[in-house]
Amino acid sequence: MYKIVNKWIPKNSHILDLGCGDGSMLFELKKELNINGLGVDISENNIQLSLSKGLNVIEQDIDQGLSNFGDQSFDLVLMSQSIQALKRPDLALSEIIRIGKECIVSIPNFANFKCRLQLFLTGKMPVSSALPHSWYSTPNLHLCSLKDFESLCENSNIKISEKKLIKASGESTFLSNFFPNLFAEIAVYKLEKKS
Repeated sequence: MYKIVNKWIPKNSHILDLGCGDGSMLFELKKELNINGLGVDISENNIQLSLSKGLNVIEQDIDQGLSNFGDQSFDLVLMSQSIQALKRPDLALSEIIRIGKECIVSIPNFANFKCRLQLFLTGKMPVSSALPHSWYSTPNLHLCSLKDFESLCENSNIKISEKKLIKASGESTFLSNFFPNLFAEIAVYKLEKKS
């Protein structure tokens, strides 16, 4: 996924990385694209790991709001594999689009055929490389399909300017491009507010 994000971000951009984790992506973007980045995470351990990489990072619960960031205050807001772990992804999405001139959001696709087949054959919540946690220990509160997420964008007046459909390994496949909701394991969206 990093290769996709790297191609979509201009050099020297001012970036907000929400749910930055250990800061790995922000660190690579800073090194390769000379971005000016700020990471946000709720985990104290992730904050320490990000700080150890020399990153600017703050501890904040995204579910509590993002009012401390002004409108269009970042060139780009990045939220990688985090939006489904929030209590109100719809509110977070509207805040992301308010804060950034552009946004990149990636989500796991709960409707891909591996999940569907696993649920059908075993009767249990799927576990896959894109969704590696058991139902009782997953951070994911709101799993969705690509169609669900795209409908939310449409209803929220958000334009999907680009999207890439990949396997959990980061590879693009022929089938995921033609039948995305069925074969893509992860979708990476570039978003902006409709004018």
